[in-house]
Amino acid sequence: MPKHNSLLRTKTSSFFSSCFLYAAGTSASFLLAWAFWSFFSSPAPSANPSFSRGLASEAALSCPAGKAGHNRSYDPPDPTFYDDPELSYTIEKTIKNWDEKRREWLEKHPSFAAGAADRILMVTGSQATPCKNPIGDHLLLRFFKNKADYCRIHGYDIFYNTVLLQPKMFSFWAKMPAVKAVMLAHPEAEWIWWVDSDTAFTDMDFTLPLDRYKAHNLVVHGWPHLIHREKSWTGLNAGVFLMRNCQWSMDFMEEWASMGPQAPEYDKWGVIQRTTFKDKTFPESDDQTGLAYLILKEREKWGNKIYMEDEYYFEGYWMEIVGTLENITDAYTGIEKRERRLRRRHAERVGESYGKVWEEHLKDAGYGRGSWRRPFMTHFTGCQPCSGDHNQMYSGQSCWDAMQIALNFADNQVLRRYGFVHRDLLDTSTVPPLPFDYPASDLVGGAS
Repeated sequence: MPKHNSLLRTKTSSFFSSCFLYAAGTSASFLLAWAFWSFFSSPAPSANPSFSRGLASEAALSCPAGKAGHNRSYDPPDPTFYDDPELSYTIEKTIKNWDEKRREWLEKHPSFAAGAADRILMVTGSQATPCKNPIGDHLLLRFFKNKADYCRIHGYDIFYNTVLLQPKMFSFWAKMPAVKAVMLAHPEAEWIWWVDSDTAFTDMDFTLPLDRYKAHNLVVHGWPHLIHREKSWTGLNAGVFLMRNCQWSMDFMEEWASMGPQAPEYDKWGVIQRTTFKDKTFPESDDQTGLAYLILKEREKWGNKIYMEDEYYFEGYWMEIVGTLENITDAYTGIEKRERRLRRRHAERVGESYGKVWEEHLKDAGYGRGSWRRPFMTHFTGCQPCSGDHNQMYSGQSCWDAMQIALNFADNQVLRRYGFVHRDLLDTSTVPPLPFDYPASDLVGGAS
């Protein structure tokens, strides 16, 4: 969900938002559910070090012979943590010994244990009521389709929610209760990937470099020097994050959520945040500044396990991205004209192999600002597609047009595998068919 404080964000603060990965070689299709934005509560930091490396990597379990994929039709009668009447999915209730509980569940469900170390589940959501903006619900549907496309292409599951799981945790705070509930509902997932509703995937081939994060439990888009030296609350963005499903995360979310509107010290935290980060202008405690505070002030306890990703657009500010998409399209089309392998028609299920071919030609493209590589994720912070209450530094029309361009840019990467493309990125409904060997051959009706 977009945040009111994101309206103040500048281009230099463009930043940081899963899915549940199917085991290799499986033919199972992915699950679609609903859930809202959020985070959750828990106890003091765990002494169990297993999740610094990842719990699933320790459970060296294999799928039983003759059972390819996940066995969704059988839940053994042996008791698990789900049978504990004290278990609560709410943000207020502390979860203890989560690493051990997950491990035991995976041992009882070996078909899910194989490949669990890299399994991702994406979480996103929107409000329970219709949007005030007349085109808001249409835009949210398109943003959701974009996420569902990305998850389908890469074999992830996605959970979408439209309710407040803690009524007092409104707006950007709402993601915390949802993330906690998802962790408990999906012990088979190693990573929970929160992605704000106003964020679009604009490179459908790129995948998260999970090996880079193996010693960390939380990944956000940000710049350490802006937090530690400049003490700026815009040194990161909490609208997209990747969190390991482990006890450390349960503990961290409990401390993070203690700054929220449901907590007795909510007003106090607003004062502390403004005192610590001088460029924060509004008085209320918010999740983004709260995260920056924990990184700045609690480095040993929390910060050392938080990876601030600044090498690619883990989420990127739309104002610095959308204007580059036309030139990026031309650059990629030029590569396709030279590389026959990329023009070959293929099933969507094997699309990741073509992503590897793309990488052969993108070694000099760079990442992030100034790159001609497709930006991984584009975040429309400040546009408020549902309410329409956009930042006054730009017009509503510029937001809506930019969303259309980015979503159609991404959609072309999807539709291409179905034999069509949007000829005009501002025309959502018109898609001419592609001739064989496109783009070496001409596009019917012209191309853009």
